[in-house]
Amino acid sequence: MKFVLKLSILSSILILSIGCGDETTEPSGDYKAVITNVSNDVILKTYEDLFNKTESFVTTLNTLYISPTGLNLDAARQAWRDARVPWEQSEGFLFGPVDQKGIDPSIDSWPVNQPDLEAVLNSPNALTKTYIDGLDGTLKGFHTLEFLLFGPTGNKDISTFTPRQIEYLKACAESLHGATQELYFSWTPEQQNYVDNLLKAGEPGNSVYPSQKSVLQEFVNGMISIADEVANGKINDPLVQQNVSFEESRFSANSKQDFADNIRSIRNAYLGTFNTSSGLGLSSVISANNVALDVKVRQHIDAAINAIEAIPGTFTTAIFNDKSSVEYAQEQVRALQAVLESEVLPLISNL
Repeated sequence: MKFVLKLSILSSILILSIGCGDETTEPSGDYKAVITNVSNDVILKTYEDLFNKTESFVTTLNTLYISPTGLNLDAARQAWRDARVPWEQSEGFLFGPVDQKGIDPSIDSWPVNQPDLEAVLNSPNALTKTYIDGLDGTLKGFHTLEFLLFGPTGNKDISTFTPRQIEYLKACAESLHGATQELYFSWTPEQQNYVDNLLKAGEPGNSVYPSQKSVLQEFVNGMISIADEVANGKINDPLVQQNVSFEESRFSANSKQDFADNIRSIRNAYLGTFNTSSGLGLSSVISANNVALDVKVRQHIDAAINAIEAIPGTFTTAIFNDKSSVEYAQEQVRALQAVLESEVLPLISNL
C-alpha cells in the first residue's frame, strides 16, 4: 500500500519537473558547495547511520535468539526504533538507487502480509537470510520485524514467542541489514559511487544530472514527495477512514516519531545538517535569492515537526480522541508542502 502511494507521488513529481524549465541549462551561480555538503554530509551520512544501526539491530536479535529474555526483547525493540530513525530521515531523498534498484520495498513495505507470514512460520522452510531475501517485501523489512517484535497489540510478552518466530526475526533482521548495505554501498565512493553523479553535476558526460540545477530540483522534489506522503497518506488515511489498520508503525506506537523524522529529513537537506554535522544546504540558495522565503520555509518546517510531536498520546488513540490535534498537524505539513511546491521549486527552476 505504501509502495503504491510512493509510485503515485513519484508520478506527480515527474509532472512537476516537466514545468521546471530546461534542466540542461546551468544555473547562473555555482552551487557545487551546496550539492557536495548535502550529498556527502546529509545523504551519505544518513545511509551510513542506517547501515550501522541495522547492524546493531542484528546483534540484538542474535542475542535474543541465544537468550530469549524480557530484557533482551526490550533491547531488540529499542534497536528497532533506533534503526528506524535514519530510515525515516532518509525519506526526503528517496531518489537514485533506493528507487532505481527497487531497494525500498525490501526495507519498508507495508502493510504486513499476516496470513502469508503465518504460512511461512508454519512451513518446514529453513529460515535463513537468503530465504527471507527472496520473499515479497510485505514479508520482510521494518514492519514485519515490528509486527513480530511488538505483536498485534504492541505488548507481546517474551513467554509467547515461539522458537520459529525468533528464528524468523533473526533472519529478517539480517535481510534488512543486507538491504541497507546495498543502499549505502550504492552511494558511497568506495563502492558503487552513485554520489559522484551529484558531485559532478553539469560536467560533460553526466547523463544523470546534466546541470547543477537538476540536482537542486531533485532535492526539492524529494522534499515535496515526503511532505505529500506524510500529510496526504500517512496521516490522512487512518484519520479520514477512522481505521488504525491504515496506520504505519502502530504496533510499536512509533508513528509520530516516524512522521516527525520524515519532516526532519526535509530540514536536514534544507539546512545541510545531520546529527552533529552542519554545512551548506538548500537554505543558502534560497536565502541568497529571497531572504523572506528562507525564513518562511524554516518556520514551516519547525511548525510541522512541533505540531506532530504535540499530538497527545499515541497516534492510534489521537485519531479518535484528539482529531483536532491530528488535523492541525496535517495542516502544518500541507502548508510546508505548499510553500515548497509554489515558491521554492519555482525559484530553483528559474535560477
